[in-house]
Amino acid sequence: MAKRPTIVDLAEAAGVSVATVDRVLNGRHAVRSGTAERVLAAAEALGYHATALMERRVRRAVPERRFGFLLQKRSDAFYRQFAADIEAACAAATDVRVVPVVAFVDELSPGALAEAMRRLGADVDALSVVSIEHPHIDAAIADLKADGVPVFALLTDLTAEARAGYIGRDNRKEGRTAAWMIEHTAQAPGEIGIIVGSHRYLCQETAEISFRAYFREHASGFRLLEPLVNLEDVRVAYEATLDLLARRRGMVGLYLCGGGTDGVIRAVREEAPEGLAVVCYELTPTTRAALIDGVITAVIGTPTARLAQSAVAGMTKATAGKGLGRAAGAAPSDLPFVHAVHPFDLFIRENV
Repeated sequence: MAKRPTIVDLAEAAGVSVATVDRVLNGRHAVRSGTAERVLAAAEALGYHATALMERRVRRAVPERRFGFLLQKRSDAFYRQFAADIEAACAAATDVRVVPVVAFVDELSPGALAEAMRRLGADVDALSVVSIEHPHIDAAIADLKADGVPVFALLTDLTAEARAGYIGRDNRKEGRTAAWMIEHTAQAPGEIGIIVGSHRYLCQETAEISFRAYFREHASGFRLLEPLVNLEDVRVAYEATLDLLARRRGMVGLYLCGGGTDGVIRAVREEAPEGLAVVCYELTPTTRAALIDGVITAVIGTPTARLAQSAVAGMTKATAGKGLGRAAGAAPSDLPFVHAVHPFDLFIRENV
C-alpha cells in the first residue's frame, strides 16, 4: 500500500517550507499567488488528500485579474527581457492572482497599434502599452476606459486624458545625462549626430530636447545635427548610420535615443572613426559586447523589473473595484493618476 503523502512531502515537492504549505492549506496568512499555485500544483501531482480544500482556499483567497501588456517588436532582445520581467512581477503579486497576457506588435503605425490595443483590451481587466503619440491611440484609450479597462502608458508617456497613468523613466534627465557623457568623452568639440526611432514617441522627443538644452547651456562648442529617423528598424538604422558616418567624417559624437540599436552598432563597428563617443539605450547582448569592445561609450538602461512591478501594482489598484472577472463591473473612473518614474541605469565598460 502506497504511503499517504504528508505535508512534509508536499513542502519538499513544491520547494517551500512546511510553514508556507500550512498557510496555503489553512489560509492563515497571505501567500504570494505564484507560491500558492506552486503548492497547489505539487499537491495535485502527489495526490495529496486535502488538494480539493486547498484549491478552494487558494481560489477564494484572492480574485483573479487578467492584465494585458502590449510591447513592441518580439525580435528585440530588450522587449523579450521586459516580457519575462512582467511575467515574474505578475507571478509575485499577492493581492490578486494575475494572469498576464503579453502581446508584441511589429507594425508600429498608429492604426495598427490602436487596433492591437482594442483587440487585447477586449480580453483583459487592465492594459499597459508601449505606444507612439497619435489621435488614434487617444481614441482607443478613451474607448477602453469607457468599457471599464484602464490603460497605462508604459516606457513612454502619452497625452491621452483618459490614460490611467505613466510608468517609465525620467526622459529629461536621461537626455541631459547622455549629453554630459558625450561632452566629457568626445576627443574634441565638433559635430554630434542624433538618431531617433520616431518623432511620435514622447520619451524620445523629451530626451532629444533635453540633450540639446544641455549643450546650449554648457557646451556651445559642439554642433548638433538634425536627427535621423530609423523607424525602430534594424536595417533602416544600419543604412542611415552608414550614410551619416560617410557624410560627416568629422563627427565626434552620436546619440541614439530610439530603437534599431543593433543596426547602429553594426555600422559604427564597420565605419566609425576611432574615438567616436556613442551613447545608446538598453543593455542587451549586443550593447554589452559593444561596451566591452569600446565601440560605444555608455548605455542608458531601463530597470525593467521595477517598471513591471509598478505596472502590476498600478493595474491592481485600478481594478480593485471590480468583481471576479472583467464582466463583473467597470473599473472606478475617479482613481488617482499613477505616475511611477524610476531612475534609469547607466552602464559603461567598467560596470557590465
